[in-house]
Amino acid sequence: MTDTPTIRWGIIGPGTIARTFASGVAHSATGKLIAIASRNPDKPELAAHFPGARIVSGYEALLNDPEIDAVYIATPHTGHAKWAIKTIRAGKHVLVEKPIALSAYDADAIFHEARKAGVFAGEAFMYRVHPQTAKLIELVKSGIIGDIRIIRSSFGFNMGSVKPEHRLFANETAGGGILDVGCYPVSMARLIAGSVEGKPFLEPESVAGAAHLGQTGVDEWASALLKFPNGIVAEVSCSIMAEQDNTLRIIGAQGRIEVGDFWYASGQQGGTGKIEIFRPGGVHETIEVVEDRWLYAFEVDAAGSAIREKRQEFAPPGMSWADSLGNLQVLDQWRASIGLEYSIEKAAKRTTTISGNVPVQGKSVPKRAIPGLAKPASSVALGFEFFPNFAAGSLTLDAYYEAGGNLFDTAYIYAGGKTEEIFGDWHTSRSVPREDIVLIGKGAHSPLCYPDAIGKQLSRSLDRLKTDHVDVYFMHRDNPDIPVGEFVDAMDAEVRAGRIRGPFGGSNWTRERMDEAIAYAAKNGKTAPGALSNNFSLAEMLDPIWAGCVAASDEDWKKWLNAKQMPNFAWSSQGRGFFTDRAGRDKRDDEELVRVWYSDKNFGRRDRAIELAGKLGRNPIHVALAYVLAQPFPVIPLIGPRTLGELEDSLSALDINLTPDQVKWLEG
Repeated sequence: MTDTPTIRWGIIGPGTIARTFASGVAHSATGKLIAIASRNPDKPELAAHFPGARIVSGYEALLNDPEIDAVYIATPHTGHAKWAIKTIRAGKHVLVEKPIALSAYDADAIFHEARKAGVFAGEAFMYRVHPQTAKLIELVKSGIIGDIRIIRSSFGFNMGSVKPEHRLFANETAGGGILDVGCYPVSMARLIAGSVEGKPFLEPESVAGAAHLGQTGVDEWASALLKFPNGIVAEVSCSIMAEQDNTLRIIGAQGRIEVGDFWYASGQQGGTGKIEIFRPGGVHETIEVVEDRWLYAFEVDAAGSAIREKRQEFAPPGMSWADSLGNLQVLDQWRASIGLEYSIEKAAKRTTTISGNVPVQGKSVPKRAIPGLAKPASSVALGFEFFPNFAAGSLTLDAYYEAGGNLFDTAYIYAGGKTEEIFGDWHTSRSVPREDIVLIGKGAHSPLCYPDAIGKQLSRSLDRLKTDHVDVYFMHRDNPDIPVGEFVDAMDAEVRAGRIRGPFGGSNWTRERMDEAIAYAAKNGKTAPGALSNNFSLAEMLDPIWAGCVAASDEDWKKWLNAKQMPNFAWSSQGRGFFTDRAGRDKRDDEELVRVWYSDKNFGRRDRAIELAGKLGRNPIHVALAYVLAQPFPVIPLIGPRTLGELEDSLSALDINLTPDQVKWLEG
């Protein structure tokens, strides 16, 4: 190990945990501390706390320092994601103090950046890479206490009194127990539940939390119940205003294992860790884990080994990327169940991108003219109804806008209006010019599919969207029991009022109803429907995904769309996973995929998409999107990425230009 280069570390944020980490570097076999970044470099105690290290003025200066290989982020929680991403973009490896981010969505953004940059990124749970943890896993796997039934673990302490100025009590710095210390028992429970299955971790199938939120708006004590698919139940708790015993208890059918303060293992400066085993008949055994090495040195060397071996993440039982994401997903659910959202996650405070920049519209996403629209729109539209809050949704909105996207798909019904509220908060908090945006609105979904619902719902939508108009509008469903002219009249009235300033039409409407609506408008001097939003994909929808859905992918539909040059804002344009490894002739676990897409015709198209993708050096799902864009009539795919990686992957297909012959060949 000493024959390979030493990892040169820098630290951002010179607090208590930074000093502890520095001691780990000093006692490591792979690292050397080079510099500390501080916004107050003249503090006299800095030199004493970090002997031998240069004191650098400002965090950016450290990132620009060529002598630094890797950076440890030790800022308050709210700075973790920002400075991790800045570190990665500076081309340096990064280790972030737990929690690596405020949410799983923020953490995913970090790993997305690291994946692209080819650098190491890790979450600093020091206990995970200590030999005591490996011994504990070994004992669980051995069956020494039989099948594991229950895990109980806590990490709690009492600060004595509420100190509003302290980071642990401040909502604006993401204080409270769940993120600061609750992450430890959750990570251990997932580790133990996974070890039973021979896996590095296991995700719970349900999370139910309870907590006391104090006067400053953070959790002062909290508990959660985790139920795992293998039947294990974990009871975890944390606190900043309640002294707890902080003992890990693993309860099996034939005894239990107990470890006090498991995250300290054998001690910060080495020593003897104890794993106690209790079995029926009063049998009590203590297994000692003696370690001379310092606790944080293991963490430094685990990261150092990964960097030297050109691995981008910790090896188990260290926190891999998937492990960190899963841990934060549990914490996200725990917080959601007690109604805890930090002020920094809301639009009023989160006014920049996750890296701290003001978003600027890019140019990589091509734009096109769409009949009926006065301004160019992106060749793909972004849908984002999957995100639980502004903080999560804004990540994707920022990234899409920075790539050059300006076409946004919303609807009155999505997430009970949350999608519209997220968009309204996003474009106003970023001060994005309204004239740069093309906004799709939808309303009158079943069962409220009536003409008088259109104006009422549009009023509510515009309030949520924080605008006075939409650029494109669709009735979300059709109601054949209502004369089509009544719907045309209602939408024409909104056009004349200036609340719809581009084309309107039907989502999931038949050709017959569209033709009838167009004819009615011509006869009565009304604005005619000028857009459609039906499913369109290389894979033809065999059975409606949801009740009332209509596909427009067959030959008759394509002739109609081509003849009218009717723009179709196509949902599920990539077959909802049919062109990925989730599908296959022998894969029948996904009921929706099988019911909606599985046919010999579609599998033939999938086979050809795979073949063409191989020739182009792309993925089949890219070919599926390129097929939609290559039609001789305007089709605007609606994409709904759940991660930044999925967004970037979809946008990467926009440079594929299929020829008419390739389109025909794909269709077979």
